[in-house]
Order: sequence, then C-alpha cells, then structure tokens
Amino acid sequence: MGDYLIDPGRSTIRFRTRALFGLLPVRGTFMIGRGTISVRDPLEESSVVVEIPTDTFTSGLRMRDRHVRAADFLDVHSHPTMSFRGGPPDQGQAPTALHGHLTVREVGRPLSLTLLSVTSTDTLLTADATARIDRYAFGLTKGRGMAARHLRIAIQIVATRDT
Repeated sequence: MGDYLIDPGRSTIRFRTRALFGLLPVRGTFMIGRGTISVRDPLEESSVVVEIPTDTFTSGLRMRDRHVRAADFLDVHSHPTMSFRGGPPDQGQAPTALHGHLTVREVGRPLSLTLLSVTSTDTLLTADATARIDRYAFGLTKGRGMAARHLRIAIQIVATRDT
C-alpha cells in the first residue's frame, strides 16, 4: 500500500504498428514524463495517473517523427502531453485489466490495459502491460492507408515509493 512515483528514466511505452498499406512494420517509443500509482486498501480505491510528453514520439525515422509530431497527427505545440487516468485493476479476472481514460489532443476515450505482471517491494513497484489503441477514435485520421489505424503498445513501469 502507498503512493509510488513513476521513474521516467526506467519506464517506457513502446508501440508497434504498420505503414504503407500494412506492408512495413513500424516500431517506436514514447517516454513517460511523470506519473503516480496509488495503491490503497481496499484495492478499489487505487489509481494511476500518467503524463506522456507528445514530443517524445520516436520511430527511428527522423522525417516520420517530425510528421507525426506536426499538426496533422499529435500537434505537439498545441498538445504537449497525453494523459492516462486509471482506476483499480479488475480482481479475479484473468488476464487482469486496468480500465482508464486516455486523452490525446484533448479527446478522451476509454482504454483498458492488460496487466501482464505487477511486482512490489517496500520501496519499488514494477508493472508490464499491453493495450491496443485506435488512433481514429482520437481524431488522428490523417494518412489513411499510409499509417495504420491501430497501435499495439507495451508499457514497462518502474516506480519508487513516495516517502
């Protein structure tokens, strides 16, 4: 039980998608700016809050990265962060899900994360999760055919107890 601060240097969001009409795989990352995980007793009172700087989008191709950060997609100048706010994990269901709300460019939509693992000690909490995001649901519809509609994300979180 307690509050944990997400360590941005040890946490990451990786994504996979396809480009050029599904022919080319695209992989990349977003960094986590800051976040907190509050573990409570009862567990139903637990929560997660994460901020993701949009300008941390990287895919390994500088021209694509600039385009995705531009107004057509993430518009990092007008929308410098994305955010996720989640409630407690589902108990008793396999796999465990964490339901929340993802906001991108001021458009919020429900998002469920599948928790693959969660471990904790007195001072450290780690978690791995996956999700599938429909970029069209957030109004990111440019590049139809050239950029895939869905992204698969893998999240690795390391958080330390807030003392």
